[in-house]
Amino acid sequence: MRKKEKTKLFEDLEALRREVVRHRELYDNKSKPEITDAEYDALKLRVDELETLLGAEDELFNVSNIVGSAPGRGFKKVRHSTPMLSLDNAFNDDEVERFYERLKRFLTVEGDIDLAVEPKIDGLSLAVTYRRGELVQAVTRGNGRVGEDVTRNVVFVRGVPAELHGSDLPEILEVRGEVYLTKEDFLILNEKMIRQKKKPFANPRNAASGSLRQKDASITRGRNLGFFAYTVGFSSQPLSDRHSTSMEIVRSLGIETTPEFCLCSNVQGALDAYHRIETIRSSLPYDIDGVVYKVDRLDWQDRLGQAAKAPRWAIAHKFAAERAQTILLAIEIQIGRTGKLTPVARLEPVGVGGVTVTNATLHNADEIGRLKVRPGDRVLIQRAGDVIPQILENLTPDEPRLPYVFPRYCPIEFGGCGSAVEREPGEVDFRCTGGLICPAQRVERLRHFVSRNALDIEGLGLKQIQSFFKDRLIDSPAHIFTLTEQKLLTRKKKGDVWARNLINAIAARKGPPLDRFLFALGIRHIGEVTARDIARHYHSWAGFRAVVDELLVHRKARRPELESALEQQRLEDHDKIKRRLGLELAGIIGVGGVGPEVAGAIADFFEEPHNLKVLTDLFEAGVSPQDVEYAPVQSEVSGKIVVFSGSLERLSRDEAKAQAEKLGARVSTDVSKKTDILIAGPGAGSKLKKAEDFGIRIIDEKQWQNIVARAEA
Repeated sequence: MRKKEKTKLFEDLEALRREVVRHRELYDNKSKPEITDAEYDALKLRVDELETLLGAEDELFNVSNIVGSAPGRGFKKVRHSTPMLSLDNAFNDDEVERFYERLKRFLTVEGDIDLAVEPKIDGLSLAVTYRRGELVQAVTRGNGRVGEDVTRNVVFVRGVPAELHGSDLPEILEVRGEVYLTKEDFLILNEKMIRQKKKPFANPRNAASGSLRQKDASITRGRNLGFFAYTVGFSSQPLSDRHSTSMEIVRSLGIETTPEFCLCSNVQGALDAYHRIETIRSSLPYDIDGVVYKVDRLDWQDRLGQAAKAPRWAIAHKFAAERAQTILLAIEIQIGRTGKLTPVARLEPVGVGGVTVTNATLHNADEIGRLKVRPGDRVLIQRAGDVIPQILENLTPDEPRLPYVFPRYCPIEFGGCGSAVEREPGEVDFRCTGGLICPAQRVERLRHFVSRNALDIEGLGLKQIQSFFKDRLIDSPAHIFTLTEQKLLTRKKKGDVWARNLINAIAARKGPPLDRFLFALGIRHIGEVTARDIARHYHSWAGFRAVVDELLVHRKARRPELESALEQQRLEDHDKIKRRLGLELAGIIGVGGVGPEVAGAIADFFEEPHNLKVLTDLFEAGVSPQDVEYAPVQSEVSGKIVVFSGSLERLSRDEAKAQAEKLGARVSTDVSKKTDILIAGPGAGSKLKKAEDFGIRIIDEKQWQNIVARAEA
């Protein structure tokens, strides 16, 4: 993979990760999702693919471990007795069959395995607890470990009785399921919202979540919510040794379960049930987005256990993403912090999968040329595989309209500066050449500086950044640390409590770890991974700054040679000198993963006087990057390259990689002749064969854990 391509993929990965967190917050805490579940799953899948491709699964932020978001405010927080995990997803029959084969290998079962099959209700996850048959508590999933107590509202939910039927009841019984709103009730509710001149809900799931999490319980009472149980979370006395029988007992006690629930004796039967449910999906009174397969025997569930975010004994088989046709109204331009111009299609609103779509990504000028799209065209869109919907096809390419011309100057109407737009050799993106004079770039750089994976200043989001920039309260990162309560209160936008909290949040970030500080500076090509590697290598800002000075001296010494080649129009010689210089600069940096392009970007940043002033101002404002201590344990794998492949049964892939790094090993995603050890689990596949061909040492997970234990002894 070419360096530029890899750098671009790292930038895409960082952006996608931030979007996952944002959409999870909108989904779990604000009940205002902007994307469908199918799109969210596709987004997470794309992040997983990029992490695997780039070897970036060991990031401090890992989307694969996200279950939910932090519980919102206004309700009592309750910790779940056992985590409410999400499920791994399958998107086709082959993936389900591979899941089934993994079950058989793990359980060492020769015959078939009974699978419980049930529709995946598109609602709000909830745990309800009964003591001696009386409802005592109802808690939302929240972040999977801590949820919100909505007991006072759940008494108005159909399917959750205040008392259970029967005599031989467990002392304590916790049942987990989904709160939902039928399609008919959703339409009635939205008609009522429109009559009251309130914003209607986007979909039934959104309406169910918002209706249950009301401070005024009378509002919940009028929303006609329902509940379907899908599992027993805890019981003081076992109901049965099988999931299917347990759910029959739960239903007999008065708690509703899905009518489409069935038990299948093998994987083909389960797939047949999936396709049958798929055909009746549109006729069901409630929304579903797939089916869930579960191992029926509970002792086998216990043996299979769970990974970091999901049980190994269950999987969700999702339905395919939906498509729709609409009109492309306009093409607008977004300007990023590096000056990159990204075209966005504004669409005539159209419903896709229960969500109203109003825009779609067009990626770059080449994509516009490939699709031949222009304002006024009818287009086919799909909500899958990207943060916002994607245009698949132009349905009216031959209609007589002028072709769209990509901007040659940074568009002022979209916050730009009017500077020339250029495309660097070998790149697909156009960039504004205005740099720091461009208002759009400055706002995006400020947003990046305070973002979650940089300085992570709570309460200072995009809207605040844009507002403060417009009001000339902040113009550079250093200005953030000169804000005072008095400056904020003069704007008369919010109260003194808000101002005090924001100032305290800013003050708490004056001592960021070195890796976060480096990432926050927004040096081109310096993503989270590279920032972390540099911080671990140099430990302190002083150590890093010393090598940067050496870098600049070396490049300055070679500059006359480069300029001479240009003056004499020896372009080929100039390019050769430049490539050689890049390699020399990378050698001076001396950090694995930092190549010529990254080293050159570091030198460019520190040669820019404005950047040096920003740094000086930050330090004068009291910002002091903290040293990063990183001393791996000496072990038998120190300095070796290891690869994990296949399924890990005792720990997640991230935990395994963290273990390896702690022991001084370097984790790679690909097997090569340089690989020292392959840790192979079930389903290792082609990597296992390649390791055998290369004569690489191959061990299993248990042997790996023995290595870890010896190192920690």
